[in-house]
Amino acid sequence: MRGRGMTASASDDLLGDFLADPANSALDLTTAVDRCSKALGLRHSVVYLTDVQQHVLVPLTGRGPDLAIDGSLAGWAYRTQSLRVEEADMGGLTAWLPLVDGAERLGVVAVVSPTLDAVLLRRARVLASLLAMMITSKRSYKDSFVARTRTEPMELPAELLRAFLPPRTIGTAHVVSTAVLEPAYEIAGDGFDHALTATTLHASILDSMGHDLASGLATSVTLAACRNARRTGADLPQLVESVDAALTRWLPEQFCTGILAQLDLASGVLHWSNCGHPAPLLIRNRALVPHAMEKEADPPMGFPFAFASEPRKVHRIALEQGDRVLMYTDGATESRMRNGTEFGLERFVDYVVRAAAAGELAPETLRRLIHSLLESESTGLRDDATILMFEWRNPQS
Repeated sequence: MRGRGMTASASDDLLGDFLADPANSALDLTTAVDRCSKALGLRHSVVYLTDVQQHVLVPLTGRGPDLAIDGSLAGWAYRTQSLRVEEADMGGLTAWLPLVDGAERLGVVAVVSPTLDAVLLRRARVLASLLAMMITSKRSYKDSFVARTRTEPMELPAELLRAFLPPRTIGTAHVVSTAVLEPAYEIAGDGFDHALTATTLHASILDSMGHDLASGLATSVTLAACRNARRTGADLPQLVESVDAALTRWLPEQFCTGILAQLDLASGVLHWSNCGHPAPLLIRNRALVPHAMEKEADPPMGFPFAFASEPRKVHRIALEQGDRVLMYTDGATESRMRNGTEFGLERFVDYVVRAAAAGELAPETLRRLIHSLLESESTGLRDDATILMFEWRNPQS
């Protein structure tokens, strides 16, 4: 059965006409969704985006309540990046499809149709792909998108820092890198970065001194210095040197700890520099490899390195198929549970190991882990908590 009696070729022609019309590029998202759905022979579609903390899915087009990511079919589609179908309130069926741009989870789209067959599901997937690209292309300048995904006012240091952060998740067929940070609306000194070239994953996690606007500024300068250096072909030692120079020149009273890493996507060889930060953790075959990445740390980036007697050290390790590398700031392990005990590194690692054993997607593992940290605290996090994890998949496997 073809949707509403429309043939596949007629639907393809309508969609082609929609995409080819330059006027449609300036449409508001609600109108674009309606017209695109009609072109695909679908009755009705609603876009939901995740909030900043990934607790709920909020409707960006159409009307309706927020939907809990934990405990709803829409949330199930988001958590697993899989299709879910249920009966629609208005009759017919609702297909929940994840909105994913590359590896970044944006939200879900609800597609309502009297019936669903292979042809209509294919069209729904086409719609989800188109919408993900449209949302990504517009959200950097559409304040309405940002406002809908916030559940409380954001403090200025957090606003400053988030302007510099990359997407939560990036990836290819051979690597996925994902990160979370809290408290989402008050964070100041923590940050992360990850980026891809044809051959390399660049990943870093940062923790600047203090918890105020100056801390956020120091992290922002560090992110900018990293990006500026790597985009001119700097190797890892030169990259760290660029950060030292930038902080020393522009913010001489600030310093920043961090891990800066580069992963060769073909070979799995990982190089990293530890600048006064907790050592990364290696998870292999669903277990922590003890002390695998524990090396003597260099001084923090910025003015402390001016007093160092030796150059920065770069460490090396060869990853194996499916290895996960976990980087974190101390706020992630030093948070205290309601009974007063520290969340601790052992509990932190056990959570990730069990999630890997269950086959959970890396972005979902970090989403649930950071929520566990928040829920374990009776008075909120005492310090910023940032976690970045990447997983390498051997291209030869």
